[in-house]
Formats: sequence, structure tokens, C-alpha cells
Amino acid sequence: MEDCIFCKIAKKEIPSSIIYEDEYAVAFNDLNPQAPTHILVIPKKHFTSLNDLDDEKTMSALFKAVKNVTKKMNINEYRTVINTGETAGQTVFHLHIHILAGRPLKWPPG
Repeated sequence: MEDCIFCKIAKKEIPSSIIYEDEYAVAFNDLNPQAPTHILVIPKKHFTSLNDLDDEKTMSALFKAVKNVTKKMNINEYRTVINTGETAGQTVFHLHIHILAGRPLKWPPG
């Protein structure tokens, strides 16, 4: 998508603190952190939400990226969140996985 901020980050058109990158995914620090550690993992290819993800290689790569990021950052306890749709809290309509850590996280969320 031409005006998608996450697409621009993936294409390196917008500077970001990239923590991890492979053929399918990019991970970077969230600009509006909700925990001491708040990292976003996005697919390089645009998918509006999890509902649109129809590529098994990308799906696998996203979860592999989460594993690689948490290992690289020495994060052993964390929460992953995928918001799908506006009422679920999705504000950027490019699929992304939140990695939240560094403080106790309450349940239920929200």
C-alpha cells in the first residue's frame, strides 16, 4: 500500500530502529510503547490484518521472527498481541505482532 507507514518502514523509506529483519519480516521498537519493551513485528508484504494473511511462508516467518527477536533481546517472558480490526484496538491497518515485556502484564487485557 502506497500510504501505509509500516510498508514504508519495511521498505526503509522511513527510518526506524530495526531490531531484526529477514526475507519476510521486520521488527522494530514501537514509537508509543505500552511496556518497557514494546517491539512490533511486521510482514514486509502488506496484509491489512490477520484476516487477510493467506501466505503460510509469511505466517511462519512472523512467528520465527518473534522467536528470534526475543532470543536476541534476551526476553524470556513476554506477551504477543495481534489486534484485528478497529474495535479490537488495531490502529495501523498493516498486520503486526506486538511483543510486550519488562513489567507484569495483567489478565484479562483491555
